[in-house]
Amino acid sequence: MAHIALTIAGSDSGGGAGIQADLKAFSALGTFGTSVITAVTAQNTQAVTAVHPIPLDVVRAQIDAVLSDMDVGAIKIGMLATPEIIHTVAEAIADFTGPVVLDTVMVAKSGDSLLAEEAVMTLRDVLVPRATVITPNLPEAAALLKEEFACCEEQVVAQGQALCAVGAQAVLMKGGHADGDICHDYLMTYEGMQLELTAPRKQTKNTHGTGCTLSSSIAAGLAKGLPMTEAVTEAHAYLQGAIAAADDLNVGHGHGPLHHFHRVWTA
Repeated sequence: MAHIALTIAGSDSGGGAGIQADLKAFSALGTFGTSVITAVTAQNTQAVTAVHPIPLDVVRAQIDAVLSDMDVGAIKIGMLATPEIIHTVAEAIADFTGPVVLDTVMVAKSGDSLLAEEAVMTLRDVLVPRATVITPNLPEAAALLKEEFACCEEQVVAQGQALCAVGAQAVLMKGGHADGDICHDYLMTYEGMQLELTAPRKQTKNTHGTGCTLSSSIAAGLAKGLPMTEAVTEAHAYLQGAIAAADDLNVGHGHGPLHHFHRVWTA
């Protein structure tokens, strides 16, 4: 029987992030991907030129359709765009008992906003406490806490624990926005640090979809029944391989996508 994962996120017409990245990662990591589209974006490697939120009743109908028929092992939540969509998603998954991975996506790699400003606190108050694990980068963590950008390991850890205090069972603080030749990711719970993952910083502009890919990869591992630390470790290793092979794709003229199938075929 297939392991099934569900992504609830926005569509990226350029194929590098959002629903498209999630489904690629699910498949690459051996899970059957299902999807709920919360918004349609006109997007490529250079810019997001339009965002069209999906009507709330259609978002709810998609979730009900998948969960009523399929044995979903884990849910990944990405772009939700508005407070109303956040509430709709929270209500629709209220009875889901499996793990939920929340990617607190706010801004596209191009710098374009993907989450309305008034929705940030709604995301924190409504969905962060619902999540098994959240995966903020450092700017996102600061925005959720209304604090300054963490500039050292102590501050990163403190903000991670503060987000656990908001209600998340676990927080993966992603260090890609920090300085230095080595990137540090920290997995923590309210009890403290559970895991530190490091990787050399790769000199490439082709990192579109890294956050989506990491969170969906974690969801794939959890859908297969892996423990949290193992799911995060496997997802981190997969992501590093996808980034390392990204330049070979040579897609678009801006921030290009990762190579989600780097283990299967070479460009």
